[in-house]
Amino acid sequence: MMKEDQVNDVIQRWRDTPEEDLKSEDYEQMKTLGFACLAEDNSALLLQCIQDEKNQGILKSMGFVLIVPVVSELAKKRKSAENCQAATTHLIEICKTQEVLQSLLALIEDIGPGGISDNITAVVPHLKTVLFQLDHNKATYVGLALSALQRHLARLPVPYTQQQEEADEYGLCSCCTAVAEFTKSVVEEVTKKDGTYGSTTEDEELKTELLKFCIKSLREPLLEAELNQGRKSSLWFFATQILVTLPAVQQPLSDLLFFDSLKKRVQIDNSHSKESKACLSYLLFVQLITIDSFPAVFSPVFVLQCNMDYINELLSSKKESHLRKGLALYAKCLESVQDNSLTVSLLELQSFYTVPQNLRQVLTDCPMQHVRETGLGVFQLFINKLDAEAKHRFFRCMLKTSHHAGVESFIIKNIKSQVDFSMKPSNATKWFLGTEFLSLLEPVLCLPQGAETDLLNSMDRIMETLNLLRYLLIRDVKLRGTDLWEGLCRIKDNYLKMLRVCINLSRAYYSVELQTLKNDKKLKVKEDRDAARAMALVKSIKPKMASNTSLEVQHQVLQSALVTFDLMESLIVRIEELTEEKLKTPD
Repeated sequence: MMKEDQVNDVIQRWRDTPEEDLKSEDYEQMKTLGFACLAEDNSALLLQCIQDEKNQGILKSMGFVLIVPVVSELAKKRKSAENCQAATTHLIEICKTQEVLQSLLALIEDIGPGGISDNITAVVPHLKTVLFQLDHNKATYVGLALSALQRHLARLPVPYTQQQEEADEYGLCSCCTAVAEFTKSVVEEVTKKDGTYGSTTEDEELKTELLKFCIKSLREPLLEAELNQGRKSSLWFFATQILVTLPAVQQPLSDLLFFDSLKKRVQIDNSHSKESKACLSYLLFVQLITIDSFPAVFSPVFVLQCNMDYINELLSSKKESHLRKGLALYAKCLESVQDNSLTVSLLELQSFYTVPQNLRQVLTDCPMQHVRETGLGVFQLFINKLDAEAKHRFFRCMLKTSHHAGVESFIIKNIKSQVDFSMKPSNATKWFLGTEFLSLLEPVLCLPQGAETDLLNSMDRIMETLNLLRYLLIRDVKLRGTDLWEGLCRIKDNYLKMLRVCINLSRAYYSVELQTLKNDKKLKVKEDRDAARAMALVKSIKPKMASNTSLEVQHQVLQSALVTFDLMESLIVRIEELTEEKLKTPD
């Protein structure tokens, strides 16, 4: 174990050596000396040597190399922490600022995956102190520090639940707290006390570095973070600091989101930039962080229109955190828009086509039920905001492009609701109660594959279509005697004729399959019984029970299919009965 006299002997040699004669080996040896003292749990001895008045001269020259061992030890949070804290503070006071800064930056750059949190929380307070002692190149070093810090934040797993966040196993929350304090101090450095902004080149460069840090942090970790306005967590306060920093560096949030001003200030990968701004929009409009300072002059339709690209970016993702943010942002923007107010001209915009298509993809392909349920609610909310003509065009588009019976049945149910609404006093519209309605009925009353249509996969759509037909015939008073009525009857007759053919073919096919399955079951039962008898003769072998589960499931599916065909046919019969009744009744 190292003793005080041994350490003093080594240091004495350096005391007697002029600074210009010191070699790289000397600096490396001093660093090794520091590590050795700390490894032997002798931080008190190291602190004593650092504070010894006789050593101050040599420490001014060489002491910066001790920053690495003492801060590394400080990050381990052992009983030596108090001595290491004192040693670090003293070294920062007496050593050359540039050299200390280089050592601290090296510590940040060289963090292993297991020590990110402890190292950052140990380094950042001292890093802030040293950076503000610089007279030149401050923006460059702040940029290096922020870039390294953000890169390490992006490496840490983001907690998903409140319990994970409180446990903070990987330290992301504590890191975000430390980094938020650091950025806050940098912001204060570049703004004047009276609230005006600095105009020096150095200040402008600092603002640019802060802007780059904020944009990257919005993507990682905040885009993945689960934030809740009712629970102000560490990640919430980190997000708040980001949104406070952006306008503080002369980057109004409205410019960033609505007028694409980012490219004028800083070069960032475009896809990353869009993800970052999508997260910014979510934090602003959904979580309402700093919303009080956001200009209130923008109309709800303008806000929706500007946010559609960000919503599209989020809904294009496969990640749950992105999808949930996209749905929440979409819903929040729609809620502020008046019902039946979005015009058909908006549907001609690319984003107003791609967002519903991506939402449809979520409804049909997302494996998470709660996300699909939320998405369905947002889908209906969007439909509610369209005016009659826009609804008409949107329904036609979705019937043509969705290729999914569940989505199509949902659209047809909405068509029925719109017809019902149009039949009420003062609500009549040609889009759902006039000749224009025929162009919408044609894609509804059709079987795209004709007689070869898979009725089971198309069951939801077909049943909803038959319900719409029955409704129109019951409410025929508003329709008879018009071109719409004649067209409806023509389309209806063709549809029902083809559907009957399809049902008959499908029933025949499934009946044969059911009979074949019954024969297979009888054969399998006989085989299992014969096998069981044979196995019983060999007592040393445990009998193996036969399982008919798969055959039972197949039987249930086939039987259910036949019941479905009967149900469809009963609806067809009812529609035909209604038609005959209406023909007997004069107009």
